[in-house]
Amino acid sequence: MADEAILPGEVWLVGAGPGDPDLLTRKAERLLRAASVVFYDALVGEGVLALIPDHVRQVPVGKRSGRHSKDQGTIDALLVEAALAGERVVRLKGGDPSMFGRSMEEVTALAEIGVRARICPGVTAASAAAASAGISLSLRGLARRVQFVTAHARAGEALDLDWAALADPACTTAFYMGRSAAADISRNLIAHGLDPKTPVLVACDVSLASERCLRTRLDLLPLAVQAVTEGKPTLILIGEAVRQEEMALVARAAAKADR
Repeated sequence: MADEAILPGEVWLVGAGPGDPDLLTRKAERLLRAASVVFYDALVGEGVLALIPDHVRQVPVGKRSGRHSKDQGTIDALLVEAALAGERVVRLKGGDPSMFGRSMEEVTALAEIGVRARICPGVTAASAAAASAGISLSLRGLARRVQFVTAHARAGEALDLDWAALADPACTTAFYMGRSAAADISRNLIAHGLDPKTPVLVACDVSLASERCLRTRLDLLPLAVQAVTEGKPTLILIGEAVRQEEMALVARAAAKADR
C-alpha cells in the first residue's frame, strides 16, 4: 500500500496497539503518514504518537476511564466534520478498534453522511499482556476458550455481567478496564463457583517500559490491584492458563534435576 492510501474525505479507524510502537502494524504506520489529521485517544502510547509526521494535525479526544475530555457524540461530530471538509482522517484508538473501542458508533455516524469508515486492526492488550508474562491465553486441556469482558460501568451503576457464564474454570477471562471493579470481579466469580485460588495476572501499562505484572489468585485480586496499578490502565487475566509459566519453570527444574 502506498503512503497516499487515504483519499480526501476518507476515514480510517486505526488500532494503535497496547503502547509499544514496535507493536504497531506496518499498515497502521503507513496510514498515520498518509493522514492529514489524527484524532487520538488518551491510551495511545507516546511512542506511537511520535511516529506521526509533524505536518499532520493531531487532535486529542481523551477517552480514558473517568477522565473523558470529549464525549462520544462530540467525537462522532468531529469525524463527520473532518470527512466533509475533505480531510484524510485517522481515528487512532488504543489496542484494537473493535475491542471495546466503541467503533460502531463512529462507523454509524459516518455512514449516515455517506462515508464508509475502514478499520485497521491492532494488537489488543490481552495478547500483549500474555506475551509479556510468557503465557498463552488458551491452553490445551485447561483453557478451551477465551472470553473478553469490559469491566467498565457508568458512574453509579453496578457491574451487570453474566457471572455464572464468566465463572468457567475451563476458560481464560480477560477483564479490560478492571482496576475499579477488582473487588466486584473477585466476589462475584467466587460466589458463582470459581475457585478462590484460581490464578490471576494483573497487568498495567502493558508493553511499555513502565509495565508491571503481578501474579496472584482470585481471592487476593483486590489487594493485588491496589498494590501495583497506581491508577494506571489495568488488564486482569483470570484462569488456569495464567499458571502455565509457573508449570513450565517447575518442569524445566525437574528435567534439569534428572540429568
